[in-house]
Amino acid sequence: MKDKIENRIKDLLTMGVEEVIVKKHLEERLKSGEKLRVKFGIDPTMPDLHLGHSVSLLKLKQFQDLGHQAVFLVGDFTATIGDPSGKTSSRKPLAENEVKENMANYIRQAAKILDIKKVEVRCNSEWYAKKGMDFLVQITSRFTYAHLIEREDFQNRIKKGADISLLELIYPLLQGYDSVELKADVEIGGTDQKFNLLMGRKVQQRFGQPEQDIITMPLLEGTDGVKKMSKSYDNYIGLTDAPFKMFGKIMSIPDKIMGRYFDLLTSVPRREIDDLVPRDQKLRLAWEIVNFYHGAQAADQAREEFIRVFKKGGAPAQIKAIKITPRPIGAKELLVKCDLAKSLSEAQRLIEQGAVSLDNEVLTDWHQELFIKKPVVLKVGKYHFVKLIL
Repeated sequence: MKDKIENRIKDLLTMGVEEVIVKKHLEERLKSGEKLRVKFGIDPTMPDLHLGHSVSLLKLKQFQDLGHQAVFLVGDFTATIGDPSGKTSSRKPLAENEVKENMANYIRQAAKILDIKKVEVRCNSEWYAKKGMDFLVQITSRFTYAHLIEREDFQNRIKKGADISLLELIYPLLQGYDSVELKADVEIGGTDQKFNLLMGRKVQQRFGQPEQDIITMPLLEGTDGVKKMSKSYDNYIGLTDAPFKMFGKIMSIPDKIMGRYFDLLTSVPRREIDDLVPRDQKLRLAWEIVNFYHGAQAADQAREEFIRVFKKGGAPAQIKAIKITPRPIGAKELLVKCDLAKSLSEAQRLIEQGAVSLDNEVLTDWHQELFIKKPVVLKVGKYHFVKLIL
């Protein structure tokens, strides 16, 4: 039994992990049997979570499975400021109603990974809504401008002559103070959060608390295989994506990042896939991830649909239907109307790339006016389909 627990602790500290600060200290605490408070915080700046977020959430689940207290912090207050990590310009603050809506979505989606009934879900507005000028003076007096400005993304912006708001300078202090309020023993975050996570240690120290240990997780590449997964880059796979859509997006990732997806998003041992050809490896990867979020039956159906659609040239059995009036409509306007393009310029680009077809006939002229006289299937890219009905 002891060996089994120690192996699970070893996996916790090594599998998919970029860095542990301080590893020996955290390992000793885990082996002692002490119940730790493990924090993962996220600002609700977008409506949905994606697989990039799940990397840290899955690590939090490992702690939860070992009996530790998972603390899921929703930064509803700090979201109105905007985390400067990795940003090349100041982020526009979010409205309060946007934050509340996104926050509810995050908690619901985190429940796909965590046993949410046993999670301590907190919002940092709980304490910041009660703080006044005295607190601001108290926390800012304990840190220097020189220390805050040393972070790499701030230095890059200074070199480019870009503005840095005072709120952005204060942001790491506020994220760090969250750990004081939560009495965090451990904090998990992506490698881009390292400065903020380390700040948590410093803030705890200066408020008379033991310093939290830190686990940083790698940033997951998006479907382009280059940039980190992000809605901003349109290379994301959402936790709420429908099974067929999720399956198709995973099948579209470059072969070179399949190993990272297996390591960071699944529990499949490499020995089980090493002998498979890349296409079968990717089918296994897509099945495992869809199974995790939607169940085995949905994963089986998505795999069958994918093979039928992309190997045999068919269309999905379930396609969103959109009613249109039988009158001439521009090809670009049709894509925007069907929510298959965000703008006319994007619609034009998709048509020029040969990514758009009507009943398997590729559209090549974005000036073209279409007159839909019967039900047809409009397809954009590899896995976006809508059925046009009169």
